[in-house]
Amino acid sequence: MKWYRNRIEADCTEAGEECAFGQVATEELQIISSISEGDESIPIRLSIVIPCYNEIATLAKCVERVIEIASDRLLLDIVIVDDGSTDDSLALAESIAEANPGTVRVLGHVYNQGKGAALQTGFSHATGDYVAVQDADLEYDPNDLVRLLGPLVAGCADVVIGSRFLSAGAHRVLYYWHSLGNKFLTTISNMFTDLNLTDMESCYKVFRRDVLQQVTIQEKRFGFEPEIVAKVAHLCARVYEMGISYHGRTYEEGKKIGAKDGLRALYCIFRYNAYRVPLPIQFIIYLLIGGTAAMVNLLAFLGLIGFGLPVTWAAPTAFVLAAATNYILCILLLFRHKARWNSVLEILFYCLLVVLMTGVDLKITQACLMMGTSAVMAKLTATAIGLVLNFLGRRFLIFPEQAGNSQIFR
Repeated sequence: MKWYRNRIEADCTEAGEECAFGQVATEELQIISSISEGDESIPIRLSIVIPCYNEIATLAKCVERVIEIASDRLLLDIVIVDDGSTDDSLALAESIAEANPGTVRVLGHVYNQGKGAALQTGFSHATGDYVAVQDADLEYDPNDLVRLLGPLVAGCADVVIGSRFLSAGAHRVLYYWHSLGNKFLTTISNMFTDLNLTDMESCYKVFRRDVLQQVTIQEKRFGFEPEIVAKVAHLCARVYEMGISYHGRTYEEGKKIGAKDGLRALYCIFRYNAYRVPLPIQFIIYLLIGGTAAMVNLLAFLGLIGFGLPVTWAAPTAFVLAAATNYILCILLLFRHKARWNSVLEILFYCLLVVLMTGVDLKITQACLMMGTSAVMAKLTATAIGLVLNFLGRRFLIFPEQAGNSQIFR
């Protein structure tokens, strides 16, 4: 408890708002103590969503440990979401629900869709004041959830994330490269969200339910973690981080996350943050997109010429392929698809912009040549100006972000 008091004091001093240590922080400590000791004065209802896929070996023990944190003060709403398990996890979950009526509920997917999809289903059925995520394995200790509730119940936080890298508690020593990859992804995420998290990929995230209801989850698998962090950051939610214990599994013991999930997480960091970063950073990302499209243009042109297609056909065909590549990469990495227009209008305006910029490129090139500039310099000048105008056209005409208040209502 002393360690927790010191941690709260540091957090509240950094927050610099109504969460003064002598006021709300003291109340927070009393809340944590009352939750553990069963004080009924302020009943709290916590929904715990447990996504489950082929976890028959650990599910019963996991739910048992979760139920043990309940008290007269802390009421639990445990939602197990079976994600199309091929073992007997669903039958086991249903038997657990029958043995704990009013506390445990079971939802199911016909086929496996991924952790993110299971959480979407669970979140939509959560009824608690607060909502937490609990994996169906035994890697995380549910007793930590009680501590994570502290800043939420005290009114200091909207979201609390458990960090495996802050705690002085027990940690199983496992994969070095996994931890390095985690820190890399967390750093990139922090650069985009302007948060200073130490463990973006942590399972333990506890939300005020009214805040979570403002977020639409799109990722179906492990991309949920960077997506939810990005979206709560966009809401200007008050995010806290606290140390937790961690008892990781090996792949032989059932660990599921792999290298492709790391790559997906990196993509998700761009996908759910890039459209909100400052214009200079967006322009740098667009240069990469434009460079990729230019390479497609060149390779397609050379390939078509190599197959014997006339230049009059090869050049415009390669140009169209490059324009399509540019559009696809823009909506995958940089801008929000259908930010203002529907798909038809968005593509129509995009095509009009491409045609317009083709004419602008021609006029600038001709003007430079008339001033005595070499052909190479004339084309480079037109290309440089075209890059800037193309970026601005996409940012403000094709994919404009509507102005609005992104802050949550408190």
